[in-house]
Amino acid sequence: MRLTNYSDYALRSLIYLAVRPDPSLLANISDIADSYGISKSHLTKIIHQLGQLGYIESVRGKNGGIRLARSPKDINLGVLIKQIEPDFNLVECFAVPASHNDSEQGAHQADLPVTFIEEKKNKSLGCVISPACQLKSVFFEALTAFVNVLKRYTLADILNNEDELATLLFR
Repeated sequence: MRLTNYSDYALRSLIYLAVRPDPSLLANISDIADSYGISKSHLTKIIHQLGQLGYIESVRGKNGGIRLARSPKDINLGVLIKQIEPDFNLVECFAVPASHNDSEQGAHQADLPVTFIEEKKNKSLGCVISPACQLKSVFFEALTAFVNVLKRYTLADILNNEDELATLLFR
């Protein structure tokens, strides 16, 4: 499983905001981009979405900026990743056939943004063996396990070395 840079930068932004030496002071996107050496324009889109999702609060005006809108203990990493990753289609064939109700039900239970496709025994959209291949169920199980591990952690759980992180980010 590989997360997009979008998710990586979203997590880094939340870490930055969580370990600020003075949480009452507002940060800005340039500060975050400069600290990590990442694109300000790309980060702007991410911060906007994090604001729409309620993770970040934006304060407008001359002395405006951003800060966390929730406590780090209330930011679940699995929930966040499911909200910001565009899809979880690991490989071309990674879509559960609509005819397999048990697999399809598992996808809904896991609440993963997996694309479902219709397949017929002799006609496949993509790989020729897709209608009979068992590999996609293995991938789906692995993906579900991956997300379930992330769901066990909050932003607060990954900040136990807050002083070290702050030293690296705010030199």
